[in-house]
Amino acid sequence: MYENTSIIARLRTRLQAPGPAYPLLDQLEGRQPGARQAAVLLALYEQQGQLSLLFIRRATTLRAHSGEIAFPGGSVEPRDASLTATALREAWEEVGLVPEDVEVLGMLPPVFTVVSNFLIVPVVGYLAQGPGELILQRSEVAETIVAPLAALADPSIARVEHWTRGEKTRSVYFFDYNAYCIWGATGRILHTLLSLLHPDTE
Repeated sequence: MYENTSIIARLRTRLQAPGPAYPLLDQLEGRQPGARQAAVLLALYEQQGQLSLLFIRRATTLRAHSGEIAFPGGSVEPRDASLTATALREAWEEVGLVPEDVEVLGMLPPVFTVVSNFLIVPVVGYLAQGPGELILQRSEVAETIVAPLAALADPSIARVEHWTRGEKTRSVYFFDYNAYCIWGATGRILHTLLSLLHPDTE
């Protein structure tokens, strides 16, 4: 991995710039014109000198994906001016991250969720002054989890399984961080983010 400032600089050059013309195309699943659109925020900030990533654990009372580890985010609403606006609004509503405190670094490729029919755009943001006071929307968020990128990049916590649904086999990424299992769309997004930071990735 790299020093914190180097990581942020690397992401600025490697992420897709945010904009209205962002192609909503999952590189593995192809175009999904019937999918519901959503956006999530990958919030990076320094904690105890380490660049870390903010996750949430979804409330167990939710009907979909209850109790799972995710990034703050949700469905696009008509009032959202862009997918970036969706990610920032949802992060504010779910955990109290102030949108004006987030420097948007760019976007990762969209991820299509086969079961729930969402096309999710991951927005990567940096909070130079930290997250401030987090206020959780308890109806949706059970807790927040802050994980150093260095710990998430440890190959000993990662594994990949190959699942077949219908006639298509897909790679499913798992990260066992402390007592938490990060997988599904969140695992795939995290895998993509960490891949950008690998020294062999150009």
